[in-house]
Amino acid sequence: QLQLVESGGGLVQPGGSLRLSCAASGFSLDYYTIGWFRRAPGKEREGVSCIHSSDGTTNYADSVKGRFTISRDNAKNTVYLQMNSLKPEDTAVYYCARGWVGVLCPAPPSAYSYWGQGTQVTVSS
Repeated sequence: QLQLVESGGGLVQPGGSLRLSCAASGFSLDYYTIGWFRRAPGKEREGVSCIHSSDGTTNYADSVKGRFTISRDNAKNTVYLQMNSLKPEDTAVYYCARGWVGVLCPAPPSAYSYWGQGTQVTVSS
């Protein structure tokens, strides 16, 4: 059964760090572009970062550049999002998603076919 499971969210103070994990089952992550998205209360879903299937090219939203890092561990079939220097405006539910075959990075949400259930990140003092 194809599945994406996010973990690693939680409550952190401003300036703190978290590492989100996106564990895949039922398929190999390295054949697909994987994206991280987030939705804050009352806001539209936002693309945060992605990693391309073939060459590992990465992309980041301007709001997280220099603070977030996406990576992939093919042996563990898991994609990570390392989040440093967190700000209150990073508070959201974070989702990972698998792109359709051949999807580039970046790509809009409509280019992603499977989504995880999300993990809550709250940045607050």
